[in-house]
Amino acid sequence: MNARLSRFVIALVTSLATVSALAGEVQVAVAANFTAPTQVIAADFEKDTGNKVVASFGATGQFYAQIKNGAPFEVFLAADDTTPAKLESEGQIVAGSRFTYAIGALALWSATDGYVDPNGDVLKRNEFKHIAIANPKTAPYGLAATQVLDKLGLTQAVASKIVAGQNISQAQQFVATGNAELGFVALSQIYKNGKVTQGSAWLVPESLHDPIRQDAVILSKGSANPAAQAFIEYLKGPKAAEVIKSFGYKLDTH
Repeated sequence: MNARLSRFVIALVTSLATVSALAGEVQVAVAANFTAPTQVIAADFEKDTGNKVVASFGATGQFYAQIKNGAPFEVFLAADDTTPAKLESEGQIVAGSRFTYAIGALALWSATDGYVDPNGDVLKRNEFKHIAIANPKTAPYGLAATQVLDKLGLTQAVASKIVAGQNISQAQQFVATGNAELGFVALSQIYKNGKVTQGSAWLVPESLHDPIRQDAVILSKGSANPAAQAFIEYLKGPKAAEVIKSFGYKLDTH
């Protein structure tokens, strides 16, 4: 090996060692509706920065309780804006880190083609045996579902038919497995690149529920972790934005 090649190899090894030393890991709590986008974004983030995302998925309200009880999460991607704001008021986040990373959409979905009509009239016909929603006390998409039923005057009519999942993923599973003929899910769970990927769905008009503004924060436990800040910055970037939009979310333009 000549001297020039030797110096190149040493420089390359040193550079790789430096990147390895700088690469970190960040513990992220993620609202269940954002599971699929997170998996894509986390893989891109690791490839582009060397940092690794260790993600846990669940209901926003359950994560709030875990964070308050000392869970080791460093970043929180919630399904609403009120829970992160509450954590901020309680001094549980890095000041200035809260922002809206996505605005979600609600869909009424069936795993059966043609079961849900484009206008959601299947709800008013009320011929189904079970309808799945996420627990409205812990899952913002479940709360939005109850608001839709209220606005349509159907709360009492369908009350005995509701099966509630712990989070939006479980609600979607109830429908996917046939335990409920239809259910309210996050559009992102059934949508990719401009179309519903399975079954039939009604995209619920935004006027029927409060806006589903999803905020992210760096939690206090992540204040000294550069990988936490790096992930939040990556989430704000153009590559992540394209992924987020591909799953049917809107971006905050304010």
